Amino acid sequence: MPSAKNGEQLRYYGTGRRKTAVAKVWLVPGEGKILINKRDPASYFGRKVLEVLVQQPFEQTGTVGKYDVIASVHGGGISGQAGAVRHGIARALLKVDTEYRIPLKRAGFLTRDPRVKERRKYGLKKARKAPQFSKR
Repeated sequence: MPSAKNGEQLRYYGTGRRKTAVAKVWLVPGEGKILINKRDPASYFGRKVLEVLVQQPFEQTGTVGKYDVIASVHGGGISGQAGAVRHGIARALLKVDTEYRIPLKRAGFLTRDPRVKERRKYGLKKARKAPQFSKR
């Protein structure tokens, strides 16, 4: 268990990734406030579904309202960023207590989602879309 040095606040760190979004997440013992890029989730994401997504690791481990979240996230869109923050929170919770590994792993929060946009290939219009075929 990490200890605080020289009167410093106890913090747990986790890096989360999803698509091209990368989130640096710090958990601080507190009353459950979440700050993403210095804004609350409601104003940052603008969608209730994404706010719920970010809360899932706490609900899975029964730690709702025990930790404040400070997240710095960049890259990708809002959906990818929400997934990155969730991944980061799950990884930080592992540093709080290794007993959380089983419920987090079972829910799939520790697995980095590998799905990213496929690169465009030459001779094609997009990754797989070919130009219209014509016999003549």
